[in-house]
Amino acid sequence: MIKVLIIEDDPMVAELNRYYLEQIGGFQLVASAGTAADALKVLKKKKVDLILLDIFMPGINGLEFLTQLRKSEIESDVIIVSASTDSQSIRKALQHGAVDYLIKPFEYERFRDALNVYKKRELLMKNKQTLSQKDLDKQIFNMEEEETVDKKSDLPKGISGDTLKLVWDHILATQGTAFTTEEMALRVGISRVSMSKYIGFLREQEVVNTEISYGAVGRPVNYHRLNQLKVKGFKKYLKEI
Repeated sequence: MIKVLIIEDDPMVAELNRYYLEQIGGFQLVASAGTAADALKVLKKKKVDLILLDIFMPGINGLEFLTQLRKSEIESDVIIVSASTDSQSIRKALQHGAVDYLIKPFEYERFRDALNVYKKRELLMKNKQTLSQKDLDKQIFNMEEEETVDKKSDLPKGISGDTLKLVWDHILATQGTAFTTEEMALRVGISRVSMSKYIGFLREQEVVNTEISYGAVGRPVNYHRLNQLKVKGFKKYLKEI
């Protein structure tokens, strides 16, 4: 089992991360910490393979903690889970060895993929004493799995222009009313997994915003909403594909 430490000062987000983690086999949560100081106490007592680390925290922030972690030669791997989107923070996180970077709010599928990729890499490292260039390219750096771009439409692999226009028409029809991935998948008539890809693409284009709703019980729900300020520009983009 891969032993995980969650470092997150927001109890609701920490609970969401814990819930998501429990859905993925091969991982065990050993502790949650709300501050870097509490996290260091855990690391002194317990073996931790992977840390899910927020950046914005009271006291020492996540990037400062990551720097301190490397200086102390603690060998735990780190996945950043943060709302921070500035390139300087992302660059610093990667320079200090973060193996992935998840921007809040994120879909469960992105969280799951990050954990599964990490698990796959760990198994490869443990099962092979030496690695070939092919192993590195495929299993570590994902070069063969990198998304290709359709030169004609500039759309990522897995995104169809016709389906994108259909999804877009249904989202426009919401007129800014919030909707879930499942609801939109039913309206359009495609799978939830496929709809997640299209909503993810639209979020990257900043025409859809996502908020997390934490209910009293059960799994938190992502609600999506049309960004009216970006509609005009995206309509022009759609005409060109």
